[in-house]
Formats: sequence, C-alpha cells, structure tokens
Amino acid sequence: MPTEPRRERRRVVVTKNGPALIEGPVELVSDDGTVVVSDRFVVALCQCRRSKTFPLCDTSHRKRRRPD
Repeated sequence: MPTEPRRERRRVVVTKNGPALIEGPVELVSDDGTVVVSDRFVVALCQCRRSKTFPLCDTSHRKRRRPD
C-alpha cells in the first residue's frame, strides 16, 4: 500500500474583523465541491460572506467611508 506524501503544516491566522489568512499555496474545496487553487504566499479567506470572490476575501468586510 503506497504511503501518502508528507504534508507541511499551513499557518492560519484568524483576524478579529477580517479574513482568515492562510499561508499558501492552497487548494480550497467548498461545500458544493468547487475547487479554488491559489499559489499566493498568503491567501485571505472570507469570513463575512460579503465577498464577490467568495471564498476568497475582496475586502468587502471593510466599512465604507463617506467623502469629507
């Protein structure tokens, strides 16, 4: 029986009012089976579900400022 390749640990940093930051590269699998691959060194994972690029964060969680 072949052994699985050893996987390195990935660090996940959970921020208070923003995305979870995951050291990349990563492969994300959503509940519907959609796979998103990112080769970036840090990937921002949306926690608020406001992102138009969900599951990736597009900073939609930030409050909009009105011009002065």
